[in-house]
Amino acid sequence: MAKIKMLRPLVPTSSGRTIRIEPKRADPIYHSEEHKRWREQVLFDASFRCQWVESGSRCTKAAPQHRLFADHIKELRDGGAPFDPANGQCLCGAHHTRKTVQARANR
Repeated sequence: MAKIKMLRPLVPTSSGRTIRIEPKRADPIYHSEEHKRWREQVLFDASFRCQWVESGSRCTKAAPQHRLFADHIKELRDGGAPFDPANGQCLCGAHHTRKTVQARANR
């Protein structure tokens, strides 16, 4: 059986042409032992529960029912400390996406 290759997605441009975009690649820092230890510390400090607070209430999503992310409060691209637990927060997938999109829009 032939191997299936993944094609890079085609994206239309304003000129009507389409271009192929490169696949996203994770920064090597996210595969380091230091990052794994930082992540575990951030999740542990939050009792494995999302720390997002909205309208005075903390999100109720928690492990193991929900996937959790150790999120950098001040993103690395913005000069945040990569392995300082004080620069980390535990977020569920929905809140992690929301925070990341907002941070990118602010840039």
